[in-house]
Amino acid sequence: METSKITDVYGQAIKDHYTGKDTRLLTFSSIAGEDELPLAHLFRSFEEMPELEQLALSLSSGHVLDLGCGAGSHSLYLEQNNYRVTALDISQGAIEVCQLRGLKRAVCQDLWNLKNERYDTILALMNGAGICGTLSKLTDFLSHLKSLLQPKGQVLMDSSDLIYMFEDENGEADVPFVDHYYGEIEFDLEYQGKRSGRFPWLYIDFYNLQQHALEAGFMCELIKKGSHYDYLARLTPVS
Repeated sequence: METSKITDVYGQAIKDHYTGKDTRLLTFSSIAGEDELPLAHLFRSFEEMPELEQLALSLSSGHVLDLGCGAGSHSLYLEQNNYRVTALDISQGAIEVCQLRGLKRAVCQDLWNLKNERYDTILALMNGAGICGTLSKLTDFLSHLKSLLQPKGQVLMDSSDLIYMFEDENGEADVPFVDHYYGEIEFDLEYQGKRSGRFPWLYIDFYNLQQHALEAGFMCELIKKGSHYDYLARLTPVS
């Protein structure tokens, strides 16, 4: 994603929601059209989080990097439980809210520019693999995460298999012929009449995640399946 071309309407909406303003962040995707992102979803307590996210937090250890931290709810929970956490997001507005909420280390930076750091746990939650954008970039993305891990570190990642969007009433999938993987989606966000600009996002099924993880030098373990085509995986370096 060329971040210079993306307007931070996401961050502005988060800031406005945090300060109590009436906010409505619209999403437009290449697969589902117009929808709305409930901003309260980004400010959930641990008890309000889905089971897979709760499980990922419970499995975290050591120094944690929270990728795409948004409003910082995962990081806050960990920090309040005495973990050392670095919350990372490309949205300046989101990071400002993380700081206002009291996070000790919240950094506005592109993940691809993060180097010379080592973490024990990298969290990539709320479909965190999407950051890489496309299936063709997934191995490079995972290799970069590996370069940020301690030798015995782990990546905890959740995602969803969008195959369900192509299933008929008998549960059989009929994916239309396309020139890209069916989990590659384009998004655009709108807030107060301003658009973010289109950007790619990846939803990855577990089989393909596992194959690309092996190419990047990881063992990929399915920790738990969710209730609707979602799952939590753990990636650990093999060399």
